[in-house]
Parts: sequence; C-alpha cells; structure tokens
Amino acid sequence: MTSVLGLAPVIPVVVVDDAATAVPLARALVAGGLPAIEVTLRTPAALDAIRAIAAEVPDAVVGAGTVISPAGVSSAVAAGARFLVSPGWTDTLLDAMKASGVPFLPGVSTTSEVVALLERGVTDMKFFPAEAAGGTPYLKSLAGPLPQARFCPTGGVSLATAPAYLSLPNVACVGGTWMLPPAALTSGDWPRVESLAREAAGLGGRGAV
Repeated sequence: MTSVLGLAPVIPVVVVDDAATAVPLARALVAGGLPAIEVTLRTPAALDAIRAIAAEVPDAVVGAGTVISPAGVSSAVAAGARFLVSPGWTDTLLDAMKASGVPFLPGVSTTSEVVALLERGVTDMKFFPAEAAGGTPYLKSLAGPLPQARFCPTGGVSLATAPAYLSLPNVACVGGTWMLPPAALTSGDWPRVESLAREAAGLGGRGAV
C-alpha cells in the first residue's frame, strides 16, 4: 500500500452537490497539476461523483473524505476511491481503513492521538482542524519528539498560509478548498479552477510517491 502524501503539495477538498459537475471539475484540477482529489462524503452526490471521476478521469487519484464509519469505508472503496481521509479515528474505523487495501489518512488533533496511531503502525495522518487545533506552531512542536509522523494539515488552510505549513519537515502536503471558489463551481468556470489549481500546485511538492 502506497501513500497519498506527496502526490501534490495540495489536495483539493471537494464538496459535490451535483454529480454532473464532478468530471469537469476533476479534469480542471488535474490539468492544473493537482491529481489527488478528496471528495467528501457530506452530500448525497458524493459517491456518484467518485464513481464518475474514477471512470472518466484516469489521471485523477480520487479519494473519499469525511469517512467516519466502516460502512463509509466500504461504500467509498466500492465507488472507486483510491484513498480515504477521516476527520478523526477510532479503533473500529482504523481497522476498517487498514482492511480496505487503499491508503488512508486518519485525522488527529492531539499529541496522544498521534502517539496512538504510531503505536498502531500508522505514520501518515491528517491534522484537522489545522488552524483551530494550533496551526504551524503546533505541528512544528511535534516534529522533535515525533519525527516519524507525517501530516496533511486541513481545515482553514489558505493560499497565504499553505507555504508555512509546507515548509515544516513533518508536513508532506496540505488540504484546502481555496482553488474551488463557489462562484466558479456554480457557473462552471473550469478555466478559473484550473488556474487556481496551477497556482496551488506551484507551491512546491515533496516528490512523487
């Protein structure tokens, strides 16, 4: 099982209300240099969106976000999700994600949660909600005692703050929504999305996985 960390410096976090927009949206993100796309399981259209992207945008690495139950793991993988992201974790959820056979990023916001995951052999994690949970100072403080943990901070991260996160030795990428302005999604302004994605991709990566 490979890691999703390092595919691109930024993982777009997508909330899809209409599955018909999923394919052009994904194509715009991929064209802009952001192949890893997290579709959150927050809407009825999410699984259909994942199916469509998996089937029609071969260069995309589509994943499922807001995975909070074993049932969510199963349905996401069945729809074609190639990675899983959760806002937090329990032993039951972690077992299901491990058994899925796809890479996953369990969410953490405390040192104890990080240590508990390391104890379970998990080193790749989502730091959420990043800004509210302490931001770059918090993650920087974890690098010394827990250097083996690698993070994808998500939650309040912006184009302005992303470079500070990416400069940390324990941050491989960030998750964000700023390249997906609601007005552009509503109007189908995919060139705008592609342009913002290209700007985000230019923040610098950690190399391919």
